[in-house]
Amino acid sequence: MVILQDILYQVKIRSVNGNLQTGVKDLQIDSRKVSNGSCFIAIKGVQSDGYEFIEKAISAGANVVICEKLPAKLNGDVTYIEVENSSEAAGWMANHYYGRPSQKLKLIGVTGTNGKTTVATLLYKLFTALGYDCGLVSTVQNIIVTKPIAATHTTPDAISINALLQQMVNAGCRFAFMEVSSHAVHQQRIAGLEFAGGIFTNITHDHLDYHKTFDEYIRVKKSFFDNLPPAAFAISNMDDKRGAVMLQNTNAQKYYYSLRTVAEFKGKILENGLTGLVMTVNEKEVHFRLIGEFNAYNLLAVYGAAVCLGEKSDEVLRCLSILSGAEGRFDYLISPVEKIIAIVDYAHTPDALVNVLKTIRELRRGDEKIITVVGCGGDRDKSKRPVMAQAACDYSDKAIFTSDNPRSEDPHQILREMETGLNTAARRKHLSIEDRHEAIKTAFSLAGPGDIILVAGKGHEKYQEIKGVKHHFDDKEEMVKVIALLGK
Repeated sequence: MVILQDILYQVKIRSVNGNLQTGVKDLQIDSRKVSNGSCFIAIKGVQSDGYEFIEKAISAGANVVICEKLPAKLNGDVTYIEVENSSEAAGWMANHYYGRPSQKLKLIGVTGTNGKTTVATLLYKLFTALGYDCGLVSTVQNIIVTKPIAATHTTPDAISINALLQQMVNAGCRFAFMEVSSHAVHQQRIAGLEFAGGIFTNITHDHLDYHKTFDEYIRVKKSFFDNLPPAAFAISNMDDKRGAVMLQNTNAQKYYYSLRTVAEFKGKILENGLTGLVMTVNEKEVHFRLIGEFNAYNLLAVYGAAVCLGEKSDEVLRCLSILSGAEGRFDYLISPVEKIIAIVDYAHTPDALVNVLKTIRELRRGDEKIITVVGCGGDRDKSKRPVMAQAACDYSDKAIFTSDNPRSEDPHQILREMETGLNTAARRKHLSIEDRHEAIKTAFSLAGPGDIILVAGKGHEKYQEIKGVKHHFDDKEEMVKVIALLGK
């Protein structure tokens, strides 16, 4: 139990109705989780507006309500705090309620369209290998030292983030590495957090269903760096067109990484194959287990962050050289008989798909076919559907369009929208098979010895969401079944 007044520091308050000395048992943004003594924070979300659930929360026992607009009728037993922004208030209040956990460890945020999960996961693995207790907040999973916790969002809500960070502090974590999505920045889910560093990977067209314009998407990403404190570091990809723009207004100490130009953290690829990357990092030659140019950038970002955090360069490179990436990121297996290479990757944007397919083309040693199985998620940015489809055909010998997570949309309609982007040549290269299991099975039936199959879009996910229901579906598991079934 904490006193309400003690957790309102830095919250932008418009009015107070009630007693600031009221005790608060917990903070809730979901009225279904409210109980006696809860503080209910009414946040306007994408799907619903918490304002509509104020009375329900009070009936469930909430004694404090935080809202941007006061209800017409006030309950005399409840303290109402009218604020400028409920989401921002939730961040600051959670920060104080949980004892300002982000100040008690070094919190590093990773943002960008592609690569966030791999960079955050590699940082967690690296600093664990260096002997530190660490925490991870990522799309795949959250981890407190060695204890995994299922992840539901790329970046959790403000209350969940601070609760996680407090658990990390209590477990003795010195560092926490967190994916920072554009949604989380825009929705103020990171308000009140103190970052010791920020990393920018890249930016390409994505989430335009939410941000509406690419310029707005860029602005939101950039605001993460704009708000970093002077004592923090900011590392950006100099080879991305917006890499310098991201850091132009930051107060943090600026650093860049690059494969193509001068930068503090400079890399050069010497070899790229199924056994991994051989590259120089600041003139030192290293063999890494990860594959592809996109992972060369990820490795440079991780290396740069580690050096900025005071770790010794040689020891960082030694540890990085033996690490694997995140689950579902260029995750491959080879069929025992015909040596078909089957790859699962989370690539769900046009740029990510092109990067993965370019890497696969570089891995070919002869005329092996590339067969790509890909879909597009429902209730998400529709503009990328035809672009994804054309990219799959441009860089593959055969492309099979299938369901991803159709969610509330008609899978058949999503496939039709993908097909609108195809030129004449691409139309001859593609098949549309709505059932994802059948699509994967068909890819193997079309493959010959040594051919390469890419199943893109879902990566680590263990489900397929159809009409609001999540059904078990694991791309890698499906590939293993098909290989066994076909005797390949």
